[in-house]
Amino acid sequence: MQAPFKFQNRLSAGLFHPRDVSRALYASSRQTLLDVQPGIDYRQASVVLFLIGESPFAPGQRTEPCLILNKRSALVRQPGDLCCPGGGVTPVLDRPASTLLKLPGSPLRRWPDWPRMKRVDVNDRLPLLMATAFREGLEEMRLNPLGLEFLGLLPTQDLVLFSRRIFPLVCRIKRQRRFYPNWEVAKIVPIPLRQLLDADRYAQYRLTIDIPNPVRAAPETKIMPCFLHHYPQGGREVFWGATLRMALQFLEIVYGFVPPQTDRLPVVPGRLTPEYLTGNRG
Repeated sequence: MQAPFKFQNRLSAGLFHPRDVSRALYASSRQTLLDVQPGIDYRQASVVLFLIGESPFAPGQRTEPCLILNKRSALVRQPGDLCCPGGGVTPVLDRPASTLLKLPGSPLRRWPDWPRMKRVDVNDRLPLLMATAFREGLEEMRLNPLGLEFLGLLPTQDLVLFSRRIFPLVCRIKRQRRFYPNWEVAKIVPIPLRQLLDADRYAQYRLTIDIPNPVRAAPETKIMPCFLHHYPQGGREVFWGATLRMALQFLEIVYGFVPPQTDRLPVVPGRLTPEYLTGNRG
């Protein structure tokens, strides 16, 4: 996909202009709301915040636009994965909060596309999804919902292992720089957009799934793209799975960026054990 003309000069620098991003997300926002319309089973739905914030990648550096991710702790499912803050809808908590999002001055009402989108969202499902995402962000990393600028929605993602449908809400963190993770989060990981736009940082993740399955006796191997995030002080994270798919959709919609074909990338091995489904609560 060729980058839209107005974004081409931003591709290498990873520049981030909220109103342009919101315009680029308009089509996917509308389609995601239409996907919700036929009915949503809240027992199989999760809402996440795809967060863009200004953060220094290394001590002493100037801030730059980053994708702000959580690294899941050993106490939860999918331990060690990089993910967006979020979780399942809790109607008894989130429905009352969703009514506040319809008031003037809320992040939803400040969204320039809401006057057009509310005609699609006839059952007020977007306020409910947003209330869920904001509650989860507050719980997981003490994210201030009043300091967020809502920019739109990405296409939904389906998790096969957990039978979940994910609804990603794109938000910009306007002022907050410090976060306070709870027990579900090992640490906060900012990844600069300019690095996500660097094709040389992608690899082929050769993942051995060593989880008991009545259909097959031997471990299964899957090959998928991943992004290698290197810390300035040493060490790295393998960024993969549904959250990486969200990031790649965002990069393609906004910047026209598509990573290299997976089979041409260097190989990184990985392994999933039964603890991946449950976490290690020791």
